[in-house]
Amino acid sequence: MPPQRRWTFLVVPHGSDSPRGFSLSEKLVKRLAIFTSAVGLVAAAGIGVALSHVALKFRHTDDRSLLGSVSMMQARLDSLDDTLRAIGRRDQQIRLLAGLSADSSAQRRDSSGGPTLAIGGVTEMTVGSSSDIDGMIKRANSLAASFAEVSGTLAHNSEKMARIPSIMPTAGWLSSNFSLSRFHPILHYARPHEGIDVSAPMGAPIVAPAGGIVRLVTVETGYGNVLEIDHGDGIVTKYAHCSRIVVKAGQKVKRGQIIANVGSTGLSTGPHVHYEIHVNGKVVDPLTYVLPEGAIPD
Repeated sequence: MPPQRRWTFLVVPHGSDSPRGFSLSEKLVKRLAIFTSAVGLVAAAGIGVALSHVALKFRHTDDRSLLGSVSMMQARLDSLDDTLRAIGRRDQQIRLLAGLSADSSAQRRDSSGGPTLAIGGVTEMTVGSSSDIDGMIKRANSLAASFAEVSGTLAHNSEKMARIPSIMPTAGWLSSNFSLSRFHPILHYARPHEGIDVSAPMGAPIVAPAGGIVRLVTVETGYGNVLEIDHGDGIVTKYAHCSRIVVKAGQKVKRGQIIANVGSTGLSTGPHVHYEIHVNGKVVDPLTYVLPEGAIPD
């Protein structure tokens, strides 16, 4: 067997001229080389995994931040869209009360979601597209133009507006709506309910919703103490179940003036005012005339 080759290593200490040596067999040197390489590869792989994990963590953090921004943007767009819709509905109502035709340009299509964004290859979210935002801007501009037209009309028709019943007759809560067929709580059969019922504490004030002249103070079967106000232009309001009426037929009243008190006279399950609006002899839903607070002309 040939003699085994050996590797001799010399170590020279710093500041010394006397080297020190040691020898290793060739087989051991090879094993050490393989071991060192393996350790290096494992360390490199570990560093790579750690760096990848850090990068992925930062990417996910960015994804979450972007998702949060997109979600917030979508929520704001949805809120703006809802606000424009509500304003648009009120605009149409006010236009009709002002004697103007409905503004069809303000009635836009429902806004839909925009393009889908793939974020980080992890999730997707839909946000409003530029066309949706442009549509909202057009709707807002249309509403602004409509409001300007309404304001101009109202300025020239303030006297007429003062005679439109645009406020609730009492402070309370709506207990029954206008209906062409309502089950009567006392008579126990369905029949038209030609007004609204506003429940309130006994004796609460009932006010005139607009200026006019009291045309009738009477007692009616089922309705109890009743009064009616003629507001002109074919508009008449009626108030029933009053506990007390404080105005007389022929008396002129203004919007907000107390005309009666809430009661439960006639066929009634509790204190409330039954309130009707007649236009040219036909009953209409009083709520179509009620304007939001702050929109009532002086």
